Amino acid sequence: MVGDNVEQGVVSLEKALQIADELELDLVEISPNAEPPVCKVIDYQKFLYQQKKREKELKSKQVKVVVKEIRFGPQTDDHDYEFKLRHAIEFLKEGAKIKAFVFFKGRSILFKEQGEVLLLRFANDLEEYGKVDQMPLLEGKRMIITLSPKKKTK
Repeated sequence: MVGDNVEQGVVSLEKALQIADELELDLVEISPNAEPPVCKVIDYQKFLYQQKKREKELKSKQVKVVVKEIRFGPQTDDHDYEFKLRHAIEFLKEGAKIKAFVFFKGRSILFKEQGEVLLLRFANDLEEYGKVDQMPLLEGKRMIITLSPKKKTK
């Protein structure tokens, strides 16, 4: 048995319950697999409250990752490319990841090299805003590249 204001040691269950009753606290089994099992004398409601508070604090410190998708065709025009590039720069500045892909329809799959060149050019143009997580990879009818924002230096 362990706890605050309690003499630590091995005691019978009846005596442990009696001690917890005298202190108007709860007897909680901490590690049942130990020999002998370890119990702690605590205020269980207060313990649950502190546990919830800790979990909430950890949850608030987590960062949610947003993934924005940008779609190209294998013969995307320069104006369209520049327009999508400007959007990508803004997404990276906001801290979002980017998943850019070239979608091959029908026989346009013959222009795989063109799609790869387009994605590499895209990654090169975004070099100062983000870093490449995954190089161009062909998955079915899509060639995909992923970029994540660079860490901000203060």
